Amino acid sequence: MNGHSFLTSGDQQNNSCQYVVNNTFGLPSHEANGSGQSAVKESYLRACALKSAKQGNYHQAIALLNELIRRYPHNAADYNNRGLIYFQSGEKQKAFCDYNTALDLNPNLASAYNNRANYYAACGELAAALADYDQAIDLNPRYVRAWINRGITFRDLGQYEEAIENLEIALLFGQLEAHIWSERGRTYHLWGDWNCAIADYRRAIAQLSTNQNSDVSGYRLRLQIETWLNELLSQG
Repeated sequence: MNGHSFLTSGDQQNNSCQYVVNNTFGLPSHEANGSGQSAVKESYLRACALKSAKQGNYHQAIALLNELIRRYPHNAADYNNRGLIYFQSGEKQKAFCDYNTALDLNPNLASAYNNRANYYAACGELAAALADYDQAIDLNPRYVRAWINRGITFRDLGQYEEAIENLEIALLFGQLEAHIWSERGRTYHLWGDWNCAIADYRRAIAQLSTNQNSDVSGYRLRLQIETWLNELLSQG
């Protein structure tokens, strides 16, 4: 998705859950040679690409990232970011190729492992997804999105206890609480603990309601939670 995204996942992902992909582009490891003007241009291009992506103008975002890659062909972050945009626009195979290139250039880029894991999860290759989420967390133990995504993947495998454990660890970092509560609620829901599910759904909705900077992703998340909550209540 943030996976992400971009907090919420793209439509191309596993239809039983939402994976969180990065909602901001990774910072480049490249340092411009020569004058600071080159670095300014690089930062400007990257900022424009991020803005275009957030607005849903994927064609423009990819064009800008293509230019960055042409100028700095060894910058792993730009391949990872372009892969993220390809994934959001539904071009999953191109995304996969870019994630692999990013990891060839920088095997320690945790976000690329998370993003590639989202690709595997979207393709139903859950064992491969878990391996990449593991790697992302090994490289960055505070990587909240990877903890959430690994929890969702455990849930898809029917390993509900492991899923809850991962989501509760994610909560410790004080980020993305509404998303975590919604996914923990969904896990309890599918596990059959409806009281805990309702409580988590309502926590997530309350958190989203107090967020004064709610964006499109927050609106979509709220709709998803309400759909799950209504599904649960209709079963009662």
